Amino acid sequence: MSGFALKERYRGFVQQGMVLLVLAALFVFFSLLNPNFLTWSNISSLLLASVVTATQAIGLTFVIATGGIDLTPGMGMLFCMVVLALPMTAWGAPLWVGVLAGILAGAALGTANGVLISYVRMQPMIATLAMMLVCWGFALVLAGSKTLSLRDVAGFKDIAMGEIVPGLYTGVLILVGIAIVAGVLMTKTVVGRYALAIGSNKEAVRISGINVNRWEVLAYTICGVFTGISGIIMAAYLNSVPPNTGQSYEMYAIAAAVIGGTSLRGGRASVFGAVIGAVTIRTIYNGLTILGFEDAWQKVVLGAVILIAVFVDIRRRGGEE
Repeated sequence: MSGFALKERYRGFVQQGMVLLVLAALFVFFSLLNPNFLTWSNISSLLLASVVTATQAIGLTFVIATGGIDLTPGMGMLFCMVVLALPMTAWGAPLWVGVLAGILAGAALGTANGVLISYVRMQPMIATLAMMLVCWGFALVLAGSKTLSLRDVAGFKDIAMGEIVPGLYTGVLILVGIAIVAGVLMTKTVVGRYALAIGSNKEAVRISGINVNRWEVLAYTICGVFTGISGIIMAAYLNSVPPNTGQSYEMYAIAAAVIGGTSLRGGRASVFGAVIGAVTIRTIYNGLTILGFEDAWQKVVLGAVILIAVFVDIRRRGGEE
């Protein structure tokens, strides 16, 4: 391993250690103000609420690692939820067909984003913003702007809400599994290495003979797959597909990735950090809710946390240049 790679790994460990310390401090702070915070029931709910944000944040690490951005996870999740629900509710298809349809819908969305950005040369923010609106519109059209109920689909709710032991839900175990797979992809395969290399110096990678466009598209496709998985988990959690689902979720996911040490300038990403970032965000929301803060103030606090995380990233990267 090169000295640069060792230096990057060390910085990553330091960043994740700092986030874990902040998370621990939040737990102490909220538990001192309200003892109900540390009850197993509340911690269980907090972890379950983190699953969708963490899943989307994991997918976004691959895109942000390349120096790109994806604004579709929120409305893309809603689109995938509708696509997975329709075969089961309208046509009586088995559970596995709906799950596969949701994942394929996410993969198709991610591939479309990647093609628009890598081959059509559209700016990532513009391309994914447009696709976010397309997903939103298609979801409403396909669902008829109505809530799709999944209560009659046997076993579907157990995907997220099945209890392994009291308070430990299957959704959390799914998150652990996909985080391990994503971590291996990011750190042990060419998928992650090329994504980070593209984010660090795209032209150098291109000159070396690597097909940058192909690997960028793959990064967006991976992000789309995780968007589809988040849609499956969310639909199972709600046991329905409400038409207002997904708004602002992409912001939470981006914030989770950045808080966890993924640089918005590309070249640095952490799957583990993205998960910890998601738990941190949901801890803030959960703690403020228990303390009686309104949703508006929760958004103010989250915005401030994002600004601090981005500021720290800018200062850190500025010191490297």
